[in-house]
Amino acid sequence: MFRNIYQNKKVVITGHTGFKGSWLCAWLTELGAEVYGYSIDIPTVPSHFEALGLANKINHNLGDVRDREQLNAFLKKVNPDFIFHLAAKAIVRECYDNPHDAFATNSIGSLNMLSCLKELNNLKACVMITSDKAYENVEWEYGYREDDKLGGKDPYSASKACAEIIFSSFYRSYLEPVKIKVATARAGNVIGGGDWGLDRIVPDCMRAWSEGQSLEVRSPGATRPWQHVLEPLSGYLQLAASMAFAQEDLAGESFNFGPASEVNQPVSTLIDSLKGGLPDLEWHTDSTGQGNKKEAGLLKLCCDKALFHLDWLPTFDFSETVSMISGWYKNYYKGKLDHWEVTVSQIKIYQELAKERNRAWTRK
Repeated sequence: MFRNIYQNKKVVITGHTGFKGSWLCAWLTELGAEVYGYSIDIPTVPSHFEALGLANKINHNLGDVRDREQLNAFLKKVNPDFIFHLAAKAIVRECYDNPHDAFATNSIGSLNMLSCLKELNNLKACVMITSDKAYENVEWEYGYREDDKLGGKDPYSASKACAEIIFSSFYRSYLEPVKIKVATARAGNVIGGGDWGLDRIVPDCMRAWSEGQSLEVRSPGATRPWQHVLEPLSGYLQLAASMAFAQEDLAGESFNFGPASEVNQPVSTLIDSLKGGLPDLEWHTDSTGQGNKKEAGLLKLCCDKALFHLDWLPTFDFSETVSMISGWYKNYYKGKLDHWEVTVSQIKIYQELAKERNRAWTRK
């Protein structure tokens, strides 16, 4: 997998205690990497990070990306081969409530990371993860491309767009002249087992299901490009590996990672599909019938650039994505298998399907 480039390599993951970060920790550990995590706290209770016991499986460090000196000291001490910068304030409502923290973490935190890269003499590649919400969403029917307008009406979206602008400026001013390899990755609506974030449809479903309650849904007709967490992670890993192998000059670029078109489904279809693995899951539309007017009704990505330059394609179809999710939570709440074993088994299933479907990152 990934031509074994991560085996015995030092890999830093910021935001490693979060949903995506903990899955990336597990995958890189299975790939033989020496993983170093850097995060301000454990963001949810329960958490995928704690369910997997990752504090005892990787080099777990608490730190704040808003503190440049602290971050720089950590990175210089580790001297990593690869960096995946996932640390962020990711809950839209929390960013509304505390916009200063959102911009300090998502925008200035990204600037701090970029400014530290120049002092690392062993770095092969860095991937900065932003979001599909960085695009100015006008709800057109085709996918957003990497050169489309950035924007954001809410603090979360704007802070991610700001991070992209900072990256573009900083790379060209300081990193390109010294040939540091760094790129950004944009993905969104990531779902999977072990997510307990607030105001997110799958965690809300699982909380309601585990408590025997019916879930009130704000916007059942809203269409989203749902993708299993392993899909964008495979893109991040492929992007970093491709930069390291220097097949072409990918540094300074941004890449979308999203699902196939058939995975763009309404919220209602996602919930009804989850019911296949969780028959007791019930839901109803919110009592006002108005939903959340701040939510966009349509948002999807064009991933042609990732296909052309990285030979990257998603692997799961919609039914496979849903099956993995319901299976993970069903075991967590009612099963007996070790959570680490379940997560690793799902990673192996994903890898095997990707290999069967001839995904580039599975080739030798």
